[in-house]
Amino acid sequence: MADKLIIFDTTLRDGEQSPGASMTRDEKLRIARQLERLKVDVIEAGFAASSNGDFDAVQLIANSIKDSTICSLSRANDRDISRAAEALKGANRARIHTFIATSPLHMEKKLRMTPDQVLEQARQSVRFARNLVEDIEFSPEDGYRSDLDFLCRVLEVVIDEGATTINVPDTVGYAIPELYGQFIKTLRERIPNSDKAIWSVHCHNDLGMAVANSLAGVKIGGARQVECTVNGLGERAGNCSLEEVVMAVKTRQDYFGLDLSIDTRHILAASRMVSQTTGFVVQPNKAVVGANAFAHASGIHQDGVLKARDTYEIMRAEDVGWTANKIVLGKLSGRNAFKQRLQELGVQLDSEGEINAAFARFKELADRKSEIFDEDILALVSDESVGHDHDIYNFVSLSQRSETGEQPFARVVFVMDGKEVTGSSIGNGPVDASLKAIEVHAKSGAEMVLYSVNAISGSTESQGEVTVRLQNSGRVVNGVGADPDIVVASAKAYLSALNKLSNKADRVAAQG
Repeated sequence: MADKLIIFDTTLRDGEQSPGASMTRDEKLRIARQLERLKVDVIEAGFAASSNGDFDAVQLIANSIKDSTICSLSRANDRDISRAAEALKGANRARIHTFIATSPLHMEKKLRMTPDQVLEQARQSVRFARNLVEDIEFSPEDGYRSDLDFLCRVLEVVIDEGATTINVPDTVGYAIPELYGQFIKTLRERIPNSDKAIWSVHCHNDLGMAVANSLAGVKIGGARQVECTVNGLGERAGNCSLEEVVMAVKTRQDYFGLDLSIDTRHILAASRMVSQTTGFVVQPNKAVVGANAFAHASGIHQDGVLKARDTYEIMRAEDVGWTANKIVLGKLSGRNAFKQRLQELGVQLDSEGEINAAFARFKELADRKSEIFDEDILALVSDESVGHDHDIYNFVSLSQRSETGEQPFARVVFVMDGKEVTGSSIGNGPVDASLKAIEVHAKSGAEMVLYSVNAISGSTESQGEVTVRLQNSGRVVNGVGADPDIVVASAKAYLSALNKLSNKADRVAAQG
């Protein structure tokens, strides 16, 4: 394994801990399939013990994904570990990832346990897990801020008990690259049985150095697994970005000397899918996957690129999935062509009913928009505003009037609890009026903490993708809606967020 870097993706677990980034079971499966297509080595599918919904998602992914190892997080106790093992039963390759905090601050303030109690619980949890599955990962939460001598004791014990991967998380994003790399190296040198496990890094981006810290852990520390998320998604400032760490290792193979399993041509599709599913827009100047990542505005740069691409480009855009692919729509656009494009984009719909519904939306959009781009297709299949049987709210129609000097007015027809209702309201603008019209009946009492609009493609015909983030009683959810009419997209996004607020499934927050 010395020359292979394992990519451990935790978009579906740690990434989902971003406020409002929660995903449905079907959305998680769709992203997991794209990660499999990307050839991710390990997919952390969720935290099975945190809720029935997370258990179902882990179980579904374990039963559906064949090429990647499927992992479930668990706290260091028998109940969590048993629940994880149960959810992972159908996996070709299963991993249990168990953790307990080891820093003095966390042990005293959060766990209220002594170091000896923590050590013993770590020992017992790995021993218990090892009897259920062969592949065990152990993480000392807040490991980077832990006492070095104590951490060495804990990690030596869990390796003896059968932990096959040791992950050292910088849980709060406190690390500096050189220091973090040396920290991993010191652990590996001081722990007698360190060679019996693969060493892993898991860095948060609070100081903007998650990728740099992870790469230092690899180069200086000798780690051979990096834990990361698509688009760097994650709570607070996010996690180590999968696309950045992968392309750094691939582009600077001369320096790192490591092989990767990743098929980089599917990076962009994964990025777009995660962005459109969660509503977390990718900034234009984001490395590798941002809209400007391969754009050159300077005349000197443009001239150089035209003469020889490598004068200013260290990566080829097509190597990470940037292409000019599009489907030009008309009355003759066929269902088979639509299905083929879905497959090329890494989207798999499970039933003929789902395909037919998506194709109907495709044709409807074709009547309103002359060209359909890949981004439009992904928006169609990930559109949360499309009605589902379990949804309380479903969009039907909207009419609005807005004129200079007059107060905007909107009337929204939507389904609520199985009954069609009509709400009307005035507002500061057509969007404000539309959302107030919904609240006439919804009466959610939710506070809007974010409203953002993103053009899905580059023309005035583009669909608008709206993200609405609502907060109520401590819960934060995102709703996403897409439509060529931005007011309609806003209403769809608001109803989508209300549906998520109405789902009362409890979750147990986990750090890692």
